[in-house]
Amino acid sequence: MDKLPETLVVDACILFSFFNKDSDRRRLIEELSNRGCRLVSPAFSLKELSAKGERIKKYGKINDLGFAFLLSLLEKKIELYPGESYASFMPEANEISPHGEETMDDPYFALALSLNASIWSDERAFKQQESVKIYNTNELFSLLSEKAP
Repeated sequence: MDKLPETLVVDACILFSFFNKDSDRRRLIEELSNRGCRLVSPAFSLKELSAKGERIKKYGKINDLGFAFLLSLLEKKIELYPGESYASFMPEANEISPHGEETMDDPYFALALSLNASIWSDERAFKQQESVKIYNTNELFSLLSEKAP
């Protein structure tokens, strides 16, 4: 199988699940970070999480303080990139993004193209293109278990 990627663009659904204490994705974010994998995301993704705070608190069964704490922890784990840093890759991203048209997926593909990185997403449609390597949660767990110390 593949080696552990050096850099992973993390999509919003993965970040959303970080707020659930029983989430496998949360444990995986911690483990990947501890193993030196660089986790990145478009800057708007954390703003989006903040905007959906009430929904996330209900989903994660956490209060305001817990939400603020986990958001600050996530900000330390995920390196954020402003749109202008990958804007020149947006046309190509739009071409390969599996949902066509302009979607919220495009920035994740553009960031991956700009950094020559892979994407971590459980969105099956992402694997319909061949320009950017896509890892789902189970594949990353498998890679980690192969690389266990």
